[in-house]
Amino acid sequence: MNFLRETGLVFWSQLRGQLRNPMWVFIGLSQPILYLVLFGPLLKALAPVLGSGADPWRILTPALVIQLGLFGSIGAGFGMVWELRAGVIERQRVTPAARGALLLGRVVKDMVVLIVQALLLVVVAMLAFSLRPNALGLLASVLLIAVMAAGLASGSYALALWSRSETVLASITNGLSVPIMLLSGILLPMSLAPTWLRVISDINPFKHTVDAARALFRGEFTGSEVYLGVGLTVVIAVLLIVVGARSFARENA
Repeated sequence: MNFLRETGLVFWSQLRGQLRNPMWVFIGLSQPILYLVLFGPLLKALAPVLGSGADPWRILTPALVIQLGLFGSIGAGFGMVWELRAGVIERQRVTPAARGALLLGRVVKDMVVLIVQALLLVVVAMLAFSLRPNALGLLASVLLIAVMAAGLASGSYALALWSRSETVLASITNGLSVPIMLLSGILLPMSLAPTWLRVISDINPFKHTVDAARALFRGEFTGSEVYLGVGLTVVIAVLLIVVGARSFARENA
């Protein structure tokens, strides 16, 4: 019970910082909405190539939610660098709070922020482009992406504790996020890619997260792409959370 209470306190403390400036909602959504408006019509023109039953908005929208999760969570460590410099971490290390709770509270806040932004993005797609996702599939897809974001945020916090520098963190995160995005089929399904590029893409675990999220978005809850995507996402998230927790424990030892 103490662990849950401590996690809740850290979560609420972190969330209050976000609520003081509600513009975070619109700033975080600006780029995905631009992609939806400006890139969606191009993808719609490719619908005949994607298949007779392909809905471009069901392809693009879950991918943009993943883009939100990818860039938002992988940049979470920048806030940690500021907290290190401001002495927030130093003050927390003298409290009796569990070190895992100090990390988990932050991660849960990142998941909540992503879920809110994701649902707002889907509402925009529904109102502006007549998107009609499967309701249960939408929830499952957003939860899957939130799990992915939890792992990436934990890894970002670990990098921040190690580097203690925005410059170093930016170099690493930019070097990772762009290839991950391009090789995951976020903007275009990798089925359109040549064979050699599909082989490279299959090595990228986040490509399988994208495939699973799109399948869930359509209301498909079984199948190899769903099982593989969900399994890989959960395993990677757990590993990164463990890495983040250990890094936090060492920092606060």
